[in-house]
Formats: sequence, C-alpha cells, structure tokens
Amino acid sequence: MSSQEPDADIRWLQKRLRQRGYLFAKATGVYDKETRFAVWALRKSHGMRPANVVDAAVLRKLDQPGKIRPLVKGGSPNRVEIDLGRQLLTVYRRNKPVLISHASTGAGVRFCQGGRCRKAITPVGDFRVYKRAGGWTKGPLGSMYNSLYFVGGVAMHGSRKVPSWPGSHGCVRLPMSVADRLWKIVGIGEPVHVRKGRKLHG
Repeated sequence: MSSQEPDADIRWLQKRLRQRGYLFAKATGVYDKETRFAVWALRKSHGMRPANVVDAAVLRKLDQPGKIRPLVKGGSPNRVEIDLGRQLLTVYRRNKPVLISHASTGAGVRFCQGGRCRKAITPVGDFRVYKRAGGWTKGPLGSMYNSLYFVGGVAMHGSRKVPSWPGSHGCVRLPMSVADRLWKIVGIGEPVHVRKGRKLHG
C-alpha cells in the first residue's frame, strides 16, 4: 500500500492511528514511513507480524481495539514496557497504553568497537530512566536522537533506520516522531521493563 498524492482514506487511517496511540506525525493523507511504522505497531500489538498491509483484520482492530495485555503485572501505573519478541515499545499512563510503537532492539550479533568485543543485546530486566540527551548526539556507535538512557549506555532513541528486525547494537531504536513524543512524556526515574516478550503469528 503506497501513495504519493494525499488520499482521503489514508488520512482517515492516520487519524485513527493517532487516536489509538500508534502515530504521532500529522495526518497528511500520504502513506509515508511513519504511517507504515504505525501500522506495524498496530499489527504487532495484536500478535500479527509486521506487514505493509491494511486489511480487514487491521481495520477491525482500529474500530474495536480490545485490551492489550501488559508484559508486567502489578507494575507502576506509569511505565515503559519493551517487548523484545514483538519488537514493540508501549508507554502506560494510569495503566492504560498511550503510546505503542514499533522498535528495533539488539541484533544479538557479536561486534567489536574500540578494541572491545561484545554481543549486541538489549538487556532484560527492570530499570529506570537515569539520563536524557535531547536532540541529535553522536556516540561511538552512531548518531542518536532524543536519547533516554535506562541501563549503561543503552537508550531508547529516535533513528532514521528502524528495520522490522532486531538491528541495533543494544539500544531501542524508534521512529523519529515517536522519539519526539516519548521525550515529552517520559522523564528521569520512569520505570522501564524489558522482557523477552511474546511471539507473533500470522
């Protein structure tokens, strides 16, 4: 599904994705990269594999989204959950999901940098945001946007490259518009729960 000219149906889709907390870019009527990421997030939040497909199942979830099962039971009502299995990040406010985003986490491959070799993993566990770095910053492994660090040098941050598979050195890459929104609502001390998560089907 793609379009270069504004389309009323796509604008409707974008507005619905915004209402459900999947999209944070403007409803332009053009099926762009940010819209594609939002569709992936919607599909993955309901157990479907990411695909550039807006079919009857997707439309049903937009109309009747149902309850998204949290990864953490009894956690803080305001928190971030990162599902490594689904490559999905969810922000909760008062135990309700307000931001649901496609993500790309640690690739799981060995790499070397500065004479030190390690595996590209996003650590599983319970953490808190301890540092914020706004805008673009340059690190030893590349550029990061609106970085929210939660363990060591691992951060949630915006990137221009957010593949559909785990592709980072360990950080949680997010679409740019999501990173802007995340920066506004997540502060120092916010709980961040990373789990191996659930498998996708379909």
